[in-house]
Amino acid sequence: MIGSSGGSDPSGERTPHRLVNPDSLARASGFAHAVVPAPGRTVYLAGQAGVRGDGTLAGPGLLEQFDQALANLVEALRAAGGRPEHLVQVHLFVTDVAGYREHLPDLGRWWLEHLGHHYPAVALFEVAGLFDPGAVIELTAVAVVPEQ
Repeated sequence: MIGSSGGSDPSGERTPHRLVNPDSLARASGFAHAVVPAPGRTVYLAGQAGVRGDGTLAGPGLLEQFDQALANLVEALRAAGGRPEHLVQVHLFVTDVAGYREHLPDLGRWWLEHLGHHYPAVALFEVAGLFDPGAVIELTAVAVVPEQ
């Protein structure tokens, strides 16, 4: 298995959580199969779409909205006293999974810019629509901020 409490995730990024990737499962790329959180405060992050502070969408496309949604997620997490490496789970809701797959390299760059090389348990869901009719992606997450 890869990962250990207080260790590094497969990319070398420091995380207080144990990322579990059994050799018997397919290689985890961009996610961890399981996360065992370190003791701490649990933070539940509400759905974050690609909406700017003024309430407008960052743009019509997936890339602009993903960038803004990640920025919003990190901002909410920081306001709750956490950092990206404290994330234990991220759910991505998209209106077009094929479009998401098509843009993986660019989406990966935005992930690295906002969250670094930390890959918690991640799931991708295709949905018929999101609350904002123009939104094409929304993120929810759970973080565990370690005890000091």
